[in-house]
Amino acid sequence: MEITAIELIGLAVFWSFFYFFLSHYIAGLSRDAWVEYIRSPESDEMLLEALDPIVNEIEDRMHDKLEAFQSSFFGSLGAASKKIDQATGQATIKAVTKDNPILGFVAEYLMKRGGIGDLVGSDSQNTPPKQPQKSEKLGLK
Repeated sequence: MEITAIELIGLAVFWSFFYFFLSHYIAGLSRDAWVEYIRSPESDEMLLEALDPIVNEIEDRMHDKLEAFQSSFFGSLGAASKKIDQATGQATIKAVTKDNPILGFVAEYLMKRGGIGDLVGSDSQNTPPKQPQKSEKLGLK
């Protein structure tokens, strides 16, 4: 039995259509099965297991960044506190009154009451009190 060229072309076209429709049918079944699986509660557990390393990496990075921020923040806060102590003279007063408990008590009481300017002699004594600025808008102060 011999196959002619036209029969061969016909068979090729027939099998091409058959495989085309068969592949679309199989793809549709696969898609439907996948959608059904995604909607099931089992997929949630699988998704959580798959994303667990990513969540852990994000958590580690955020922890590192928080530690870096915390150390820089408290370092700058400590430096600012030291500058304030130097500017007000509190550290000097504490060092001088360390040996005399009564003088230390009095100095600390004055520092807490805000009388440190009287002991150290700050520039705020020589400046006049600030007057509130008047606004020209509708007579508001």
